[in-house]
Amino acid sequence: MRIAITGASGNVGTALLKALADDPRTRDHSVVGLSRREPPDAGIEWRTVDLAEESSSETLRETFADADAVVHLAVAFQPMRERGYLRRVNVGGTRRVAEACAAAGVGHLVHMSSSGIYAAGAYGRRVDETFSRAGVASSTYSMDKAAEEDVLDAFEAENREVAVARVRPGMIGQYAFGSAVLRYALPDIIPSSVVNYVPLLPIDPKFVIPAVHSDDVADAVKRILERSATGAFNLAADEPARAVDVADALGARQVPVPYRALTAAVRAGFSTHLLPIHHGWVDLAFNTPLLDTSRAREILQWQATVDGPQVLRETVAGMRAQASGPSAPLRERSTIDRLTSFARRGFLSRGKRP
Repeated sequence: MRIAITGASGNVGTALLKALADDPRTRDHSVVGLSRREPPDAGIEWRTVDLAEESSSETLRETFADADAVVHLAVAFQPMRERGYLRRVNVGGTRRVAEACAAAGVGHLVHMSSSGIYAAGAYGRRVDETFSRAGVASSTYSMDKAAEEDVLDAFEAENREVAVARVRPGMIGQYAFGSAVLRYALPDIIPSSVVNYVPLLPIDPKFVIPAVHSDDVADAVKRILERSATGAFNLAADEPARAVDVADALGARQVPVPYRALTAAVRAGFSTHLLPIHHGWVDLAFNTPLLDTSRAREILQWQATVDGPQVLRETVAGMRAQASGPSAPLRERSTIDRLTSFARRGFLSRGKRP
């Protein structure tokens, strides 16, 4: 099989490359990875492409020309203040990938969606893949993911020759993702070592989210490819991650704070450029339901091997160790990286990009 993978240098992408290489049944597949930045030396063919640009369509068509399947993992989380850019990568990029699949005659498209597409109103309850995909309005990530699936709805209606699968995981974590989480969440002026000194944790005791390990997501994608499976698949460990698990992982004592107060605090921090993270992420964490994974178990014979609390503990351990991977998205949060991001985000120019 010839497989093209967008976002192959990211959190799930690197796990998928490893899963394909380690499995005797798939290690002989021909794989081409696509990434925006210079890719790691992972022993496969690489193409550089920026999905934010309309011109990427030509590169995609050329790369997909001899592919049997395309796995679309690419996603943009940052810069969180550049809404137009995020929309072009996430929604526009999905449209360009799907159209390139049709033009190149690709038979199978596997799209990385998210449990974040589900509507609010079922927090703490398990929902299956038929639940409302209205998303959480304040979360740009949620709304982009919901819009991506709308793009796929229209695409499938017009291109029935392309089999489409949608993967909807909960929070994805692994040890090597630690530095990336620090870059996304910490203010640039705060050193990474701060996560080693968190005596108190303000958090709503009701916090509970579906979680899944990167390796388990990669395993599910591999099974989808093997079976040419279609439709949506929820992915999460049976045991979710709760507030107590966050506190335990950080070695902190919980301080009960209503989630709306947390949202207000993060909104204020983001609007004053003191925080890099948008308040929509807090709203998403307190509105995403738990996941019924029966369909993945029945069709893919898939089962998570790492429970939710352990996914959280491993990711936090990676944050404390400033763990990183071999690719740009998983790079270490260095001092130079922090200073560059500090300037780019507008702290030095009163909210305007230098």
